[in-house]
Amino acid sequence: MPGDSPSSPSSERPIQLVLADVDGTLVTNDKQLTPRTVEAVHALHDAGIAFAVTSGRPPRGMSMLVEPLALTTVISGFNGGLTVEPDMTVLDEKEIPADLVGPVLEQMESAGLDTWVYRGTEWYVRRVDAPHVDREAWTVEFAPTVVDSYDDLRERVVKLVGVSDDHDAVRTASEAARERFGHAVSAAASQPYYLDVTNPDANKAAVVAYLAERLSIPRPAIATLGDMPNDILMFAHSGISIAMGNADEQVKRCARFVTASNDEDGFAKAIERYVLGRR
Repeated sequence: MPGDSPSSPSSERPIQLVLADVDGTLVTNDKQLTPRTVEAVHALHDAGIAFAVTSGRPPRGMSMLVEPLALTTVISGFNGGLTVEPDMTVLDEKEIPADLVGPVLEQMESAGLDTWVYRGTEWYVRRVDAPHVDREAWTVEFAPTVVDSYDDLRERVVKLVGVSDDHDAVRTASEAARERFGHAVSAAASQPYYLDVTNPDANKAAVVAYLAERLSIPRPAIATLGDMPNDILMFAHSGISIAMGNADEQVKRCARFVTASNDEDGFAKAIERYVLGRR
């Protein structure tokens, strides 16, 4: 299994940037940063290694990470659909084509999924008591706007979410979305119960490319950490890829190394062993 050996040939390029997913990776299942995780990120800063985060969350839902982690790099929300400065100044926005918003919503709903709409920095739902709305509001630390219909929300939509506790339905809807809409959208699960649909250029591989160009860092000098299928794309475009112990086998097979779970300080252990340990 990847990760069994900590070997790092001296010919390999030193890591200059660490890019981490948030939920299931950087934070625990209770959505907390552990002291060891905070220490690991500050150790990266001290070593002159840049640190950035990307997530299916809205950027506002990552603002609570800025102070404890002393973030200075851009924050990529919606899997790269909306990129902001740490003060939430918008730098880049990738919208879903307006003529596809309705059809994508209909396709997900026909599969039995509840749906949410993210437009700009706002989050819209039709039922506040729908599955996972309370948990999402607790996670991102802001409440959604409740609307009767999404008919007037077609422009500037950066992410559509299909939600269901039937994980097979989420997987089936994800496959159906890719089959029906092809390369017109990006469809991937950010959690077993969430199907995220974004602009095709809003994916974590694009986040790696954006940061590499912005920071003038070659991709082989980037380390990525994640736990879900939507993290596999960034694994393929970085020098070192690290899957969390809580990731499924598909994700682990696509990573170079495997660390402990997010509830066992897996992020910090990976930084200490595979990034700082290489130096």
